[in-house]
Amino acid sequence: MGRGFEVRKVSMAKTAAQKTKVYSKYGKQLYVMAKNSGADPDCNPSLRALIDKAKRDQVPAHVIEKALEKAKGVGGEDYVPARYEGFGPGGCSVIIDCLTDNNNRTITDVRNCFSKTGSKFGAPGSVAHGFDHFAILSFKGDNAEEVLEALLEAEVDVVDVENEDGQLIVYAPSTEHHKTKQALLAAYPGVHFDADEISFIPQTTTEIDPDDVPMFEKFIDMLNDCDDVQDIYHNAILPR
Repeated sequence: MGRGFEVRKVSMAKTAAQKTKVYSKYGKQLYVMAKNSGADPDCNPSLRALIDKAKRDQVPAHVIEKALEKAKGVGGEDYVPARYEGFGPGGCSVIIDCLTDNNNRTITDVRNCFSKTGSKFGAPGSVAHGFDHFAILSFKGDNAEEVLEALLEAEVDVVDVENEDGQLIVYAPSTEHHKTKQALLAAYPGVHFDADEISFIPQTTTEIDPDDVPMFEKFIDMLNDCDDVQDIYHNAILPR
C-alpha cells in the first residue's frame, strides 16, 4: 500500500494547559460508550479498547472511573455523535467528529471555525469519500508476511500489513477492529500495541503553501477549543 503510518489525525498536545480539555474529551467518550453499550469493560470490547487508549494518553484512573460510574447512573447527559466536513486553509480536506447534547450549538461553533479562517464548510459526504475508514494496530516486529498469514487464517478481512522501521502496522476495515485485535492477541500473546484505533486515512494529500500555514494552525486551534469536538482528520501536508 505504501501509505506509511502517517495518520493525519490532530491530537491535542499534553501540555499542562491542555490536559484538562483532553481529560474532558476522553471522559465524554467513555461515558457515551459505557452508557450506550455497557459499563463493564470485560463485556464491552470497544469500551476496553477506549480505556486502553485513554491510559496510553496518560488519562488518570480517576477520570476513567468517574466516567464509568456516571454511565451506570440513571439519566445523565444525552450525547449523540455528529460529523462535519469541509475544506480548510490551503484547500485541504477536513473531517471533524463531535459528541454533542446540543446540535445547534455544535454546528454553530464548527461553522465559525471555518468562516473565521476563510475555510469552506461542506455538506455531509463532501470530503469523506477521499478518506478510508480503517482500524489501525501497530506493534514492534519485522515479519509482515507472518502477521498477514495469521490474520488471514483467522478470517480477518485485512487490508494491508506494513513494516516501517521495525514497526508492523496492520490496516483493516473499521468494522473489523475487534476481530483484528483478538486475532493478533491469539497469534502473539502479550503483544503491546503502540497504536490501537479507528481512524480516517486520506487517499490523497494536499500540500499547504507556507503562506497558508498560520491560518491552518489557527483553524486547528479553534476547532480544538470547541468543547464538543473530539477528533479532527485532514489530508494536509505542512512544509518542513
